[in-house]
Amino acid sequence: MQKYSLNKFNSVRSVALVTLVVVLLVGCGGGETGGNIGFADGQQPDPVVIDVPIAYIKRPVPTDEDMMLTFDDVREPVTFNGGADLFVRERASPTALESNVTFEVTGGEGDVQDVSINAAGTRIVFALRLPLLEDVDDDEQPTWNIWEYSLETQELRRIITSDINAEAGHDIAPAYLPDDRIVFSSTRQRQSKAILLDEGKPQFSALDEDENVEAFALHVMNDDGTELRQITFNQSHDLDPMVRSDGRIVFSRWAAKSGNNSIGLYSTRPDGTDEQLLYGANSSNTGSDGTPVHFLKSEEMPDGRIGVMMQPFEAPRLGGQLTLIDTDMYVENTQAMAASAGAPGPAQEAATVNDVRTDEALSPGGRYSDFFPLWDGSDRVFVSWSQCRLVVEEQIVACTEELLAEPGATEADPLYGLWVYDRTDDTQLPVVPPEEGVMVTEMVAAQPRPLPAILFDQVAGVDLDVQLVEENVGILNIKSVYDVEGADSTNPGITALADPAQFTADERPIRFVRVVKAVSLPDDDLVDLNGSAFGRARGLGMREIVAYAPVEPDGSVQLKVPANTALEVNLLDGNGQRVRPRHGAWISVRPGEVKTCNGCHDGTSGRSHGRSGAYNLVNIGAQTTSLPFPNTNPALFAEFGETMAETRARISCATGCESITPSVDIKFEDVWTDEVAAGRAADAAFEWTYSDLTTPQPVSNGCVSEWSALCRTVIHYEEHIHPLWSAPRVELDVDMVTVLSDNTCTTCHTPNDAMGAIQVPAGQLDLTDGPSPDNADQFKAYRELLFNDNEQEVEMDALQDRLVEIGIDPDTMEPILVTVTVAPSVIAGGARVSSNFFSRFAEGGSHAGYLNTAELKLMSEWIDIGAQYYNNPFEVPPN
Repeated sequence: MQKYSLNKFNSVRSVALVTLVVVLLVGCGGGETGGNIGFADGQQPDPVVIDVPIAYIKRPVPTDEDMMLTFDDVREPVTFNGGADLFVRERASPTALESNVTFEVTGGEGDVQDVSINAAGTRIVFALRLPLLEDVDDDEQPTWNIWEYSLETQELRRIITSDINAEAGHDIAPAYLPDDRIVFSSTRQRQSKAILLDEGKPQFSALDEDENVEAFALHVMNDDGTELRQITFNQSHDLDPMVRSDGRIVFSRWAAKSGNNSIGLYSTRPDGTDEQLLYGANSSNTGSDGTPVHFLKSEEMPDGRIGVMMQPFEAPRLGGQLTLIDTDMYVENTQAMAASAGAPGPAQEAATVNDVRTDEALSPGGRYSDFFPLWDGSDRVFVSWSQCRLVVEEQIVACTEELLAEPGATEADPLYGLWVYDRTDDTQLPVVPPEEGVMVTEMVAAQPRPLPAILFDQVAGVDLDVQLVEENVGILNIKSVYDVEGADSTNPGITALADPAQFTADERPIRFVRVVKAVSLPDDDLVDLNGSAFGRARGLGMREIVAYAPVEPDGSVQLKVPANTALEVNLLDGNGQRVRPRHGAWISVRPGEVKTCNGCHDGTSGRSHGRSGAYNLVNIGAQTTSLPFPNTNPALFAEFGETMAETRARISCATGCESITPSVDIKFEDVWTDEVAAGRAADAAFEWTYSDLTTPQPVSNGCVSEWSALCRTVIHYEEHIHPLWSAPRVELDVDMVTVLSDNTCTTCHTPNDAMGAIQVPAGQLDLTDGPSPDNADQFKAYRELLFNDNEQEVEMDALQDRLVEIGIDPDTMEPILVTVTVAPSVIAGGARVSSNFFSRFAEGGSHAGYLNTAELKLMSEWIDIGAQYYNNPFEVPPN
């Protein structure tokens, strides 16, 4: 048996001859091009490879009713392509007999995907979906389930035996943990549903951020289906978990927050703690000619690198490029870890020498669909590969340089077979010959490999604080918000800024943090939401605020946050308004977990953070032990290396941990300034609390008095913002009867004066009641605040759009009249840039003192999180 050399072209042949060549290995390759597969003479079969049992999936090439090739989107993991089955061969050889091990349950009409094998090479786990039922609604169809096949006993079984439990969600992409538990991706969202119930909402599986399909999160269960629990809490999909030799789970995360739309690699411990970016949040432009690609189906290679299938969301001709990534030294293709600073890169290397493209252009080197490494020291990899083929005069022929150069050359449907690729000499051996209309898409080798390290789940009372676990909270510990990508971003320096003798609180640029929670959205069968429910910026989704906390003078923060929840952190100025762009990824903590990060990230830098060791830490910790920071309260004595937040947490947790307990209100107390040492008075304390509102507050009274992990500030425009405009703001004389002034918003911002006569609303802003003529589902005041409008004037006792002349029509000689645009007062998502509104209420502004501090805080936070119309889908009136 010969091997195919990857540095020669195949000769032109029909599809029948191509198949015959693959099976009989006759014929010869063309001249060297560095492109397609040819033959390497005189190479003998490898007995080691032949003796390796293999399992693989075969399926029909997916086509539509017109027999045209269809392309699945990896963001739709529930896609069903019937006719797939799992096959096993006792040897990796074209002549070995294959056995269909799933036919007994699929009848040849089900679907199988995501095959994986344990380290001993004895058990195979995979996802299987039974044939779809005719005339049955989608929610009553069989779901994807996790199944196992034992190579030793030849037993096939579903992991979750109960039909009811098995059908509780779609379960895909399983992998064995070294302790025989199984990690997998599922729409069950077990812990997320429990939190929904605690929030007073019905339990449901939330949609992804495209509101397309239910989001997949990682779950772990025993190999009998018991003790099933959710370990990741992204708002879009977490897919393709793989257990690395160090025991950590590596997986592909679809990040779809804040305009992102890419799939990179993340890692976590098996209990969900220490979740962090691993690679690729900013490397999606590394496909052919800089086209977008994503990192999928990861496998650890024997040399420690991570192999991935690199492809777009919809893989052209169902394939992409097999790529090796050095994730130990790099966090991005050209961004080294701090310990590898100066390494030239790139991190990514094509695993094959043939010219494989990841875009829609013709791919001379064919395309790869999947891979699995051999752990025998040979640097060989099983691959699912389809050679480059063209359609010429209704015949399918292999690619040549001449045919590829032909204008309008058309790529034929793929022909994926199973091969063993040898990276040492760039040759490959056919194992399951390609067959027209059939794909071999995934494979594993039953070859023992080193057992990954076992990372035991962290235990309350041993590894985790019992009280935090009982409260269902974790701790977020930010070393300094002024540490931006390992550099001190302040002009005077963090040490100087932290010294109360040099700077007051008002002089520090960042004063508070706001923790915001994503709102899970149900499908249309539960709540039918239209765009009006979201408001001006649907892309910002619905949001809830869970906590506020002060930033210490050195920029450090430590606070409790809800566990098992997708969160983002906003940095706020002294007005309670966000000062930096919102974070591009969700963060979460597990109960009792302390998540520590150096600082913050420059979203415009093109570099990634979110991974431990990506940047060096700015040295801001205490330089001494048992002494206070310079010019600060001596009772707050620091241990060496502590930040101010860590010092406060250590001392306060001796008496209740009040310093790390956040609030739904913004509160400030200067606990640091030593008035004698600093030579000045302490900064004045203040509170901006919802209890000071005269209008409905967006949070429960219980949360105002005592914060818990279930506290939610939920702001709706009609219920909480609109009443501000009609709230009485009357100044009375000493007799408490005579009105000296009436600053109620709707006194001036109304189309009718006190006598009922038509007038132009003050500032061209109408804040009165009533639906908008532009959208009856929204109040006109909402749209006046957030949308462009036409300037109006009173003409003939009526409000009319003001028209101005901009020229003369050369044909009619009539004046050309156009309306005048009035810019909105509020910019959804940005309180600091909504100066048209807030400048009026600033000191010296025309409306100074009209809104109190609680009302200004409410407006600021509502605008910052997106100025949504509703922030709870179950509060939206039915259509």
